[in-house]
Amino acid sequence: MTGPSDRVAALDRVLELALLVNADMTRGLVARGLTESRTRLLWELLQRGPSTQRELADALHVSPRNVTGLVDALVATGFVSREPHPSDRRATLVRFTEHGADVAQSLERDQHEFARTLFAGLPMAQLDGFVQGLDAVLDRLRALMAPDAREVDHV
Repeated sequence: MTGPSDRVAALDRVLELALLVNADMTRGLVARGLTESRTRLLWELLQRGPSTQRELADALHVSPRNVTGLVDALVATGFVSREPHPSDRRATLVRFTEHGADVAQSLERDQHEFARTLFAGLPMAQLDGFVQGLDAVLDRLRALMAPDAREVDHV
């Protein structure tokens, strides 16, 4: 049976992984003139296509005011534009500029390449086990972070 020290060692590895992945991501984003928050918005736009700021705020689970600031910054740096909504004169659509689309597609390509690099040579059974283990940990963490989470044993 797994003891408390084994669990702490596992958590130490998860935290180290999070720090290393975050450091690598931050370095790549800074080189492109982006922040993590702005990149999350670009990623959402890549998945959804042109969207209203309300849709983006809902998707990112942030306030409309927060999205306005992000979009303002992305417009100022040439990643996105605001255009009139074709059927709702009160709304605007956020869409990629050519530069923004190129950068978003580059981010997606980089993600695929990083996955190939990170997991190269790992036997499929080991990768499957790793993903299953991470899924279980992520499910547990999401449940712990849910606003209505009940008291949970943290041992």
